[in-house]
Amino acid sequence: MPERSGSGEPTGVSPSRAGGRTARQRLALITLLAGCAWAGWALGQRSAPPSGSAQRQLQVKVQSEVSQLQDRLGRGAATALDRQRLLSLLLGLGRQAEAIVLLEQMADQEPGRWSLRLLLADLRRTAHDRSGAERELRQILNQDPGQIEALQRMALLQLEQGRGREARSQLQGLLNKAQSPTVEPQALAIGLLLADLMQRQGDLPEAAQLNQQLSEQFPRDARPWLALALVRQQQGDGPASQRALVQARSRLGGQGAQRLDQVAVSWGLADLRGPSGAPAQSSGAGAAAN
Repeated sequence: MPERSGSGEPTGVSPSRAGGRTARQRLALITLLAGCAWAGWALGQRSAPPSGSAQRQLQVKVQSEVSQLQDRLGRGAATALDRQRLLSLLLGLGRQAEAIVLLEQMADQEPGRWSLRLLLADLRRTAHDRSGAERELRQILNQDPGQIEALQRMALLQLEQGRGREARSQLQGLLNKAQSPTVEPQALAIGLLLADLMQRQGDLPEAAQLNQQLSEQFPRDARPWLALALVRQQQGDGPASQRALVQARSRLGGQGAQRLDQVAVSWGLADLRGPSGAPAQSSGAGAAAN
């Protein structure tokens, strides 16, 4: 039986009312904050393939380069750039098993370069090796328990395996530690991750409360307000969602504010700007919580 949250919803499963609309809303906010995206320097970097004879020539050239790099690696003459290039080519060719073997070697040679271990965890998860992916993530978290990219992936893995309660307990413990005796900077990232997990589990009131708390602890940061806006929208409270977006907009500038206006329009909300182009007035910093 799947775990159930306090709201009665199965953990790891979004409420039915969210559906595709919630996914699109979440994507809009993720796009807005794309500068904070996970490292994935080798994944998804393929360009549109040429056709006909040009494609065949390119394939021959790439295969030849892969063979040369593998030979250099086998002779112990490969540089760090050679290994990185080979990894990129193997991934582009879809030769995932070979990429995993190479990446294991690279990660072992550079244990402090956690981005390699993260990519290795991603590849193992894609290959349906969740236990292997978790093993890679634990190596990172053993060295740095608050490494946020590893925590994100670990929470996702635990949700996929029906271990949402375990993920939530671990994040709550880290958040408590980061907030006591004083609020540390890392509390924001951990808290946002925990709130997102609560939202995915269907615990919307708890997620809203935590995002509100984070907005008060980090008053200059727009992210808690963005997250709160999404929760309020998922709860069907358009006015509260708009008030949260107004608060977020006041903390963003330039293109960020413009893109947030587009998000509001895509959600069917009124323009976040007043008649003069300035942010529309809300009823106070705590208005979005009501």
